[in-house]
Amino acid sequence: MGNRLSKIATRTGDAGTTGLGDGSRVDKDALRVHAMGDVDELNSQIGVLLCEDLPQAMREELISIQHDLFDLGGELCIPGFQLITEAQVSRLDSLLEKYNADLPPLKDFILPGGSRAAAIAHVCRTVCRRAERAIVSVGKAEALNDAPRQYMNRLSDLLFVLSRVLNRYAGGQDVLWQKERVR
Repeated sequence: MGNRLSKIATRTGDAGTTGLGDGSRVDKDALRVHAMGDVDELNSQIGVLLCEDLPQAMREELISIQHDLFDLGGELCIPGFQLITEAQVSRLDSLLEKYNADLPPLKDFILPGGSRAAAIAHVCRTVCRRAERAIVSVGKAEALNDAPRQYMNRLSDLLFVLSRVLNRYAGGQDVLWQKERVR
């Protein structure tokens, strides 16, 4: 792998195509490339979230998720390959259960905001939903394993829950949508 990354400016994409992991070339605006880019953007946004003050266990879990997202990008990059498994989806289910346990039930919609870390978690959630939609589009156009779509669905839910946890960690609460406000 080191030799593959020794030259970053290859100029092979100048004509608007990019290479996939199986050696094939596709247009840079192909559905698969959009999905790969959205997953990469999510991973970068989680990197920004990791710059914030976070509980140590959450920090370690998010780093593990970053590795999963890199695997997911690899799976998208190599048609027919599988790197994301049911075990990774199940791990997100466990994290959802863990972090939901101490949160009060929602009675109203919440707005993205509160602490800086919670707001960044909301940005991660929205990028995750976009990546999930892109993966669904790829799956409609060509064969794709179920686990990446399921993983992203669980991850967006987890990021929502983490935003709520992070507001409490910062000493705040959810920012509630005021449906009765004066418009």
